[in-house]
Amino acid sequence: MSILDIRGLTVQFPSRKDVFTASRNVNLSVDAGKILGVVGESGAGKSTVGNATIGLLEHPGRIAEGEIHLDGQRIDNLDPESMRKLRGKRIGMIFQDPLTSLDPLQTIEFQLVETIRLHLPLSKEEARARAVDLLDQVGIPNPQERISQYPHQFSGGMRQRVVIALALCADPEVVIADEPTTALDVSIQAQILKLMKRLCEEKNVAMVVITHDMGVIADLTDHVAVMYRGDLVEYGESKQVLGAPKHPYTRA
Repeated sequence: MSILDIRGLTVQFPSRKDVFTASRNVNLSVDAGKILGVVGESGAGKSTVGNATIGLLEHPGRIAEGEIHLDGQRIDNLDPESMRKLRGKRIGMIFQDPLTSLDPLQTIEFQLVETIRLHLPLSKEEARARAVDLLDQVGIPNPQERISQYPHQFSGGMRQRVVIALALCADPEVVIADEPTTALDVSIQAQILKLMKRLCEEKNVAMVVITHDMGVIADLTDHVAVMYRGDLVEYGESKQVLGAPKHPYTRA
């Protein structure tokens, strides 16, 4: 059974003169331990689908039609407080730029421990131990020492590893990664993608990776959804879609 199930999702942004439809009748699903890639150029609607899933659509954006289910429970109709509790605990998020995801004025320890204690019933000492273990899991050397440092003391690749640790800190069922490697150079990108794939398999997490990069899709994903101008134009196993694309946009 799918952990995340998106059915007939239509997202609209009304303006004074018109209504802009950012995504039309999108159907997607992802299983535990699997990675779904959502690919398309800027403005295709892929980030809109991700933001709708975690309840972070920018005003005046709204879900006009469709439903989103997490492990059988409908979540698109939850009130803001219930959605806030679910976000981070059951759905983790990895954003494009680690600098905007981390508070430059707080240590890595403060940010990890605060997030862990918000979602899990742990003491400060237990949460710190979990935070150190997470930093170790995502490949940060000397985690006992580095946890007390600030984001500016980490390289871009190491900051993105911290963001991945933050996304995983409450053992979510689903992680949504929005362009997770765009801000990184090519060699670091490969390391981060390898890390994400390993963590997904080890922790049996379902992952949705939003990207415009077919290389990321080829390296990382089990299934791929191709979006074009708000429409889902092709969907299937990554090998099949990349090896024998049916839609002209995918081929291009």
